[in-house]
Amino acid sequence: MLILAPMQGLTELMFRRAYSQCFPGALDSSVAPFVSLTHGNCGGREQLEDILPERNEGSIPVIPQILGHELEEFVRMADCMGDLGYTEVNWNIGCPMRRIAAKHRGSGILPYPDEIREVLDYVVPRIKPRLSVKMRLGHRSADEIIDIIPILNDYPLANVTIHGRTGKQQYGGSVDKERVFKAASMLKAPFIYNGDICTAGQWSTVSGRWSAISGKTLAGVMIGRGVLYDPTLPLKIKGIEGDYTEMTRQFVTTLYDAIERDFPHDIPRLRKMKEYWCLVYKSLPVSESAARAMLRLQEIKDFRKAVELAVRCVPAQGDLSS
Repeated sequence: MLILAPMQGLTELMFRRAYSQCFPGALDSSVAPFVSLTHGNCGGREQLEDILPERNEGSIPVIPQILGHELEEFVRMADCMGDLGYTEVNWNIGCPMRRIAAKHRGSGILPYPDEIREVLDYVVPRIKPRLSVKMRLGHRSADEIIDIIPILNDYPLANVTIHGRTGKQQYGGSVDKERVFKAASMLKAPFIYNGDICTAGQWSTVSGRWSAISGKTLAGVMIGRGVLYDPTLPLKIKGIEGDYTEMTRQFVTTLYDAIERDFPHDIPRLRKMKEYWCLVYKSLPVSESAARAMLRLQEIKDFRKAVELAVRCVPAQGDLSS
């Protein structure tokens, strides 16, 4: 199972709908960007806008995600999601953002296993949907996960996703695959791998290594930046052939059309287009200097024309990086 990882401001509804339109069935599901718990405002329509079922028709099947450790608010929010028809909600204990981690949210709770147990003790028996967990190896140390796995094993979790970095690493440095597999081999819940899957070859290496260690197949692989770097990556992993360049062009066009339709003003439209271009150009033989020059364009029509020319000049190709 291939799952789109949650990335705040990037893998939200607009992206998921455009992706599903261009690549139907390529991704099996998507964890939505987190909904943060705030006192007195849990379950409001504005918070849940991204996951409203009527808005997600034609999108990648979505799993809502919660960030926070406020017990009553957690239950209230999860039950609101359950009332929308969701049978699973994900608890984010992996976000590395410093301002979030400083409040023992996201990866910031990982050095405090007693706090994790307190949340699970209160939440799991009270919420309507099943709970899954997305986490890192630790916040300050990659050894923190060793004390957390036995706690997770005490609860009937839907699955556990492990990203192979610490919170302090943010997204730099190397993913520690062996430490991920060591921790995952202790898990009772189904294991989903997350971290630096950017080519079909990397996916094959990870799934083969896990099978060799555990004798099991992965419950899933969660891919974030890999899909943004190369939108056709899930097709390559699944062995679906095609003109990947043309597919990428159509996706970028579809996504940019959605941005122009959904954003009310040119400045945020152009900013959002450039945000995606900073990632997706990496799957195309466009030089970094050319990509940076395009980012200096100040008019949407000029930027879109430059993107179109850049993509159309690329010959069709297979997965050369795997």
